[in-house]
Amino acid sequence: MKIRNSLKTAKTRDKNCVVVRRRGRVYVINKKNPRLKARQG
Repeated sequence: MKIRNSLKTAKTRDKNCVVVRRRGRVYVINKKNPRLKARQG
């Protein structure tokens, strides 16, 4: 999992990426390609 300041680029890397808010943190998850996970902050 990468930790980034901005998830905009992480979201556009793959069409299956989804932005999710959990416990006050913003995550990008990808069911098809789990290597593309990212977290903000």
